[in-house]
Order: sequence, then structure tokens, then C-alpha cells
Amino acid sequence: MNQTIVALAINGIVFGLIVALIALGLSIIFGLLDIINLSHGDFFMVGTVLTYTTLNTLGLFWPALIIAPLIGFALGVLVQYSIIQRIKNNAALSIVATFGLSMIIQEVVRMTFGAAPKRIMSPIQGTFGLFGIEYEWYRIFAAVASIIAIVAFFIFLKKTKLGTWMRAVRHDRDTATAMGIPTQYVYFFTFGIGFAMAALGGVIAAPITTVDFRTGVDILPFCFMAVIIGGLGNLPGTVAAAVLLTTQKSSKPFVVEALRLHPPASS
Repeated sequence: MNQTIVALAINGIVFGLIVALIALGLSIIFGLLDIINLSHGDFFMVGTVLTYTTLNTLGLFWPALIIAPLIGFALGVLVQYSIIQRIKNNAALSIVATFGLSMIIQEVVRMTFGAAPKRIMSPIQGTFGLFGIEYEWYRIFAAVASIIAIVAFFIFLKKTKLGTWMRAVRHDRDTATAMGIPTQYVYFFTFGIGFAMAALGGVIAAPITTVDFRTGVDILPFCFMAVIIGGLGNLPGTVAAAVLLTTQKSSKPFVVEALRLHPPASS
């Protein structure tokens, strides 16, 4: 029992970091564009599907870490241009539009790849002793990769011109526009990077969970709870809330399912 509790706790932290990465993308989209994006979880699912496709096509997992976020970014820009730009400043309509987009994405994936869940073998094999259990190296990689991506995102926001523009538009878009910041360009990039982060989260999580067209539905509530509990527009708070949520009883079913799929061996 103690070993199970330890495994659940560590898995909760690992999944919390992955959820934090996805929730950051959701948070910047909501904070900058006032869009309640119900399709965000499906781009996490798209990331897992692209990982599965890359692995079957190239025989390698690692290229998916680049391919999936790039495709996610391009799809995000396309969604912003073709859908969101036409319904901006209308929160109610954004809910309907992104819910419809979510249904379309799920059906396309189901028709293309089938409804049966698929598994991806871990690209990093082996375990090591940790607090009395044998824990998978890949899960440690997943945690570290998520941390690196989150830190890189905050550095980007603080140190780059485009990141400064994003923060300025989020703080006061009218003043930012008056100062010559190309807000439309910022909107496109924000939606693109938000979807790219969700897709990257899907790549990292793919060997841990299943590749299933419904995966995005399962993870979306955790992302919304992280954004709300962390504070709307509070990006560090979103990260902290995501990690804390996945260690609480409300997130236990998700973590238990992941543990059931890849149970750590007892020492």
C-alpha cells in the first residue's frame, strides 16, 4: 500500500507538470483573446496522435517533439484566422465554435485512426529505485522535459520582443495598439503557441497514457481548473495549481488510470 501511495504521488507530480504545460497554452489564449477554448484538450490529443504517426512512419519517437508542436502551431494560426478572428469579443459564441471544433477534430481522428485506443512503447526503457519502488526513467524524462518547456516559455515572455508584445497586449490592448504593436500578429502567434504547447504536452504524455480520440476530453477539465484556481492571467499560479490538482482526490482517477496502464514494479 505504501508503495502504491508513493507511486501515485510521484505520478501526480509528473502528470501535473504535463498538465501545467497544456494549461499555460489555455491560459494565454484566454488571457489575451478572452476566448474560452473548449478544443484545447483536443490539440493535446492531436499531439499524441502525431506521435503515434511519427513513430509508425519514421520508426522514431524523438522527431515528434519537433513535428507535433510545429503542426500544432500551424493549426492554431489557421484556427485563429478562419474561426476565432470572426467571433472575437463574443465569449458565448467562442464556446459554441470551439466546442464544434472539438467535435470535428475528434471525429476526424476517429475516422482516420479508428476508435480503439493505441499504445506507444516508451522510448526510454528501464527503471531505477526511488523511495522503495522501481520507477520508470521515461516518466522522469517527461517531468524534466515539461519543466524545460515551461521555463523556456517564461523566458520567452520575459526576454523577447514578441513576448513583451504579448504581455503588453494582455495588460492593455488599446494602449498597445496605440503604441504601434501589431496586435493582430500577436493574436495569431498566441493562438499558435498555445496549441503548440498542448501538442507538445501530447507528445510527452503519449508513451505514458493511451492514444485515443477522447483523450482531450479527459484532460481539459484539469486544465480549466488549473487556470481558474491559479488565477485568470496568473501564469505561475496556473503551473502551481496544475501540479497541486493532480495530487488531490479530484485528480486521482486520471492518475490511477495512468498507473494502471504502466504500473511501476515493486522492488
